[in-house]
Amino acid sequence: MSDSTFDRRDFLRVSAAAGALAAGLRVRPAGASPLPVPEFDLEEATVADLRRRMETGQDTAGDIVEKYLARIEAVDRGGPSINCIIEVNPDAVGIALRLDEERRAGKVRGPLHGIPVIIKDNIATADRMQTTAGSLALLGSKPPRDSHLARRLREAGAVIIAKTNLSEWANFRSTHSTSGWSGRGGLCRNPYALDRNTSGSSAGTGGATAANLAAVGIGTETDGSIVSPATCNGLVGIKPTVGLVSRTGIVPISHTQDTAGPMTRTVTDAAALLTAISGYDPEDAAMKGASVQGAGVDYTAFLKADGLKSVRIGVVREILMGYSTHADRVAEEAIQALKSLGAEIVDPTNFPAVVAKEIGEAEYEVMLYEYKADLAAYFAWLGVSAPVKSLKDVIAFNEANQDRELKYFGQEIMLMAEKKGPLTSPAYRNALAKCRRLSRTDGIDALMAKHKLDALFAPTGGPAGLSDLVNGDSGGGGSSTMAAVAGYPHITVPAGFAHGLPIGVSFFGRAWSEGQLIRIAYNFEQATTARQAPRFNPHAEL
Repeated sequence: MSDSTFDRRDFLRVSAAAGALAAGLRVRPAGASPLPVPEFDLEEATVADLRRRMETGQDTAGDIVEKYLARIEAVDRGGPSINCIIEVNPDAVGIALRLDEERRAGKVRGPLHGIPVIIKDNIATADRMQTTAGSLALLGSKPPRDSHLARRLREAGAVIIAKTNLSEWANFRSTHSTSGWSGRGGLCRNPYALDRNTSGSSAGTGGATAANLAAVGIGTETDGSIVSPATCNGLVGIKPTVGLVSRTGIVPISHTQDTAGPMTRTVTDAAALLTAISGYDPEDAAMKGASVQGAGVDYTAFLKADGLKSVRIGVVREILMGYSTHADRVAEEAIQALKSLGAEIVDPTNFPAVVAKEIGEAEYEVMLYEYKADLAAYFAWLGVSAPVKSLKDVIAFNEANQDRELKYFGQEIMLMAEKKGPLTSPAYRNALAKCRRLSRTDGIDALMAKHKLDALFAPTGGPAGLSDLVNGDSGGGGSSTMAAVAGYPHITVPAGFAHGLPIGVSFFGRAWSEGQLIRIAYNFEQATTARQAPRFNPHAEL
């Protein structure tokens, strides 16, 4: 769920890495043409489009699923071979046919009835698909039941047609990893430029959803792994408040930061998907002892193109801007669009210097402690079928299978986490308290109260860097950390391009403010219509 390791996605090193992404925009031979792909009559189809097809009889759910499966075969397996799908659900067509029978009988479960969805391969399903987090160490494990999220999707009538490739173990294995690579699935390729990275640990969901391999997708995030692949693949991504979407049955990193969320081509579809997957789960510690504030909310009710008059949005410039001229340009254009919609722009609104200086180190310490403990809890949830029982077992498996698991990068982060003590350790408790204070009390809450803001704004990140299995990911900046550490919501929306590579902008704010952020993002999206479907270029357009 972590977008990248500590020394690539944290406040302490953003400035030092500022030039690396620009350096990655290397000139390629002129005249490189997009790779041909078959025409697809569902390209850029929204949930509403697919629902109309089923309601009018133009297509059945079975027809739609078969079309997307053919698309996967043509684009993911063949043609551009973006390699973003790790496994197809062998029962997808049968599930769709049963949902067609329900529709004919007058039973429609909701807006997602018959809609194909893809989910990341760290989200457990008790079916014939694997749940491996991209690791060969978990092949053959059998979840005792669906994850709470998968169950919510099935209850809503969605068809889980495939699982997506990802950065192995949600990119919390090595300090020199290449995002989008897993031992089980290999390397994802960005559909906008095939030599570019899909970014983040939800890399496969980002590339596959952008390439129209399903109607909508689900990713997970600890810090950046929804919003970063969303911006690099021209998508809307919502990282919800921690506790809005259950984590039961999801391979973890950090119980204080982990969450799943929508990755879609439109804000409307993201709102519909968030409505379906949010809800109370007594097994999730983040939800125990209290009802979830966002549970039962229909987030599509916030889709009102009514302008943003009286909405106050603060621009965070220090640290969150200045690392990419391309991201800065797109952000400045977005600020003007927000002003034209009537928003009051407070510029700049910056976090205190101590917050930017100290939060990354504290976050990393918390994640190392929680990773060891939370993985053990997940393996216990798996029960007797778990091939590994602890982080120590995973490390040993990787050592015994170096030719398959460690051939490109190591497991330094796992080794650091294994050395940590229990969650009762003073060092852990102090780091967690520091994270809460810096990100919430002295961070987002203080900044928004000081300026009477409804949301904070920044570019989500720069354009996608080159995939490099020799040296690992290049450095870059991003806006994910403050909301991630706080456990607060964050939404990214497509806003522009640089050399044919998408760039998004972010809105984030207080806990449980998903509705307000969706309204802002929707108005921005409708005014700018920045998303364009990928063309499967071999290289960036230089």
